[in-house]
Amino acid sequence: MEQQETTAAPKRLAFFERYLTLWVLLCMVVGVALGKLLPDVTAALSKWEFGQGSQVNVSIGVLLWLMIYPMMLKVDFGAIGGIARRPKGLMVTLFVNWLVKPFSMALLAWLFMQHVFAAWIDEETARNYTAGLIILAAAPCTAMVFVWSYLTDGDPAYTLVQVAVNDLIMLVAFAPIVMFLCGVANVVVPAKVLITSVVVFIVIPLATGWLTRTTLLKSHGLAWFEQKFLPKFHPVMIGALLLTLVLIFAFQSENLTSQPFAVLLIAVPILIQVYFNSGLTYGLMRLLRVPHNVASPGALIGASNFFELAVAVAITLFGPDSPAALACVVGVLVEVPVMLSVCNVCNRSRRWYQSQIMETA
Repeated sequence: MEQQETTAAPKRLAFFERYLTLWVLLCMVVGVALGKLLPDVTAALSKWEFGQGSQVNVSIGVLLWLMIYPMMLKVDFGAIGGIARRPKGLMVTLFVNWLVKPFSMALLAWLFMQHVFAAWIDEETARNYTAGLIILAAAPCTAMVFVWSYLTDGDPAYTLVQVAVNDLIMLVAFAPIVMFLCGVANVVVPAKVLITSVVVFIVIPLATGWLTRTTLLKSHGLAWFEQKFLPKFHPVMIGALLLTLVLIFAFQSENLTSQPFAVLLIAVPILIQVYFNSGLTYGLMRLLRVPHNVASPGALIGASNFFELAVAVAITLFGPDSPAALACVVGVLVEVPVMLSVCNVCNRSRRWYQSQIMETA
């Protein structure tokens, strides 16, 4: 009898996510054009704040909230109880996310921005770039992790737990870590403004998302919530993301046109940090014999960033046209191609990874 082999069709990103880097580049072109062609309008929009001295731009603040709130709707905190069965993968993820990632990025940012690239960047701008990179690394990825997990055949329930626990830790750890590391880098971060940004962009969306999710699950059920309600937010998130990028690049138009080389310089520590943290997480998972469908999403969570939150905080602290905001935006620019390469490594090394676990089992 002839044995039939079945091969699963390769998994692919949806159309928008697949070409996210292209959309970001297009937003950069449109934004810079607006900033140069309509400087008065751009300046007026950049000064439109929620009260004098709040540093929260109205237009960008609303758009960022429209991106973050739908992500929080996906977080199921009830799944956290399942970590007792196999906690090692979660422990590795949390170790890399909160004890390695922000501190390694602070070191890389300080090394490259304030020393290696010192000949091309003035001292004040270098400190701002450093602060932006620290903010970027201190915010672990949330929504896009589900995409990366899908592409590597990750355990969706465990991935959900990792995201939920990270969101809870972010409530209490994000602000102190950013303040401490920025202080080490000689960047003054107003505590009141940072705490306000955490409340506005984490606490309120998280609480609102949890209340919405809980209420609708009780009244309509999980199938309706995931198949009918959540998909309605996808075009809203896409539109908010693209408009946010257009505005940020418009506010950054002067910096981008006067220092186009800066984008490439900022990308260097981001790339090193992504591959270092993903490799470290993947290696520790293998050493501890964690299943591959937990290790691969964990490696991707340890490498990627919650860039929506990072951009929001950088804008709140330093302004929409600041070098710190630009540093966070570069993270958006490199996110998809870099994370796809990490997915590819995880998939190609699956047999090697599992052979170690089988030998030591």
